[in-house]
Amino acid sequence: MQALAGYRRLFPVTERFIFFNHAGVSPISLKAAEVVHEFLIDYTRNGSVNSKLWERKTEEARKDFARLIGAEPGEVAFVKNTSEGISLVANGIGFEPGDNVVIPSLEFPANVYPWLNLARFGVATRIVPARKGRISVKDIDKAIDRRTRLVSISSVEYSNGFRNDLEALGSLCRKRDIYFCVDAIQSLGAIPMDVKRFGIDLLAADGHKWLLSPEGAGGFYCSKRVLSQIHPAKVGWKSVVRARDYSRIDFTLRRNSKKFEEGSLNLMTIAALGAELKLLLEVGLAAIEKMILSLTDHLIAGLRQQGFPIVSSLYPRERSGIVSFLSRDPEAVCQRLKHKGIIVSVRDGAVRVSPHFYNSHEEVDKLLEVLGKSRLN
Repeated sequence: MQALAGYRRLFPVTERFIFFNHAGVSPISLKAAEVVHEFLIDYTRNGSVNSKLWERKTEEARKDFARLIGAEPGEVAFVKNTSEGISLVANGIGFEPGDNVVIPSLEFPANVYPWLNLARFGVATRIVPARKGRISVKDIDKAIDRRTRLVSISSVEYSNGFRNDLEALGSLCRKRDIYFCVDAIQSLGAIPMDVKRFGIDLLAADGHKWLLSPEGAGGFYCSKRVLSQIHPAKVGWKSVVRARDYSRIDFTLRRNSKKFEEGSLNLMTIAALGAELKLLLEVGLAAIEKMILSLTDHLIAGLRQQGFPIVSSLYPRERSGIVSFLSRDPEAVCQRLKHKGIIVSVRDGAVRVSPHFYNSHEEVDKLLEVLGKSRLN
């Protein structure tokens, strides 16, 4: 873990804050900032003369995103956020009246509203209640019937950090012959992902959380297995095979996930995302996960010692980079910590702490010290 300490210099946010809100909106690294600066200077001085360079960087980012999740580049499209990716699925499947989708009760709204929006077509959304902050695969299974078309779930739940058993859920969906869709925004960049091993058909994740990228660009995965079954909800000049032949109208959709990219992409933000992907892959997701769990282990031990009730699961297989705990006044705790330069958040009535690999155990100690003096437990 000492080897990771050298990467801390890439995050100037550490000079002003102890930033423990990567489950919210993360600071970016110098790697991403340098790429954005390079893009702006280039377009300021040269206009679009060097656009091919930035298109190449986009394709590099596509390859790295695919590598991060265990996919092929042709299975990856860029989207502006997680909601757009999930909406592509919701509006791309040929649902019929009487069909239903299954989601858990702990989901962030990005993985709720796109499904509720299908009610106008006679498609029901079945919401499976959690049990003490945990989601049971058996309960998901019980909610599935012959008209269920899809299960959609977060890899990690945003409020308490519960890590879902994606492999078991993927196996269940294959057995029941339904789509398996994953909102991966709370795990990508913090926890290793393998879409093939987990049997994931569709996945979406924005870059502004654990991927450490600016807001406005994310990745969307559509497995080759189901690609032909998901129709693009939006189409444009880039959706087709002869995208650069502007004077010829040939509505033949691309034969890979690029069919979901209907027009010009946000090249600057994707380049920044690409820089962060290279950084994370260089560090290694296994090493990142190990460091994050070491930090949260340290935090949990301190919270227990001070008597703060922890609402996050403490089972090793259900742990993530999020630790949520209760206090008499969570908003006051959040503000008290912010006053001391420690950034956390409040979700679902609990204080949520989400450190990344460049954080330190000493920073966790400082948080615990402030909590000990606040007496708000």
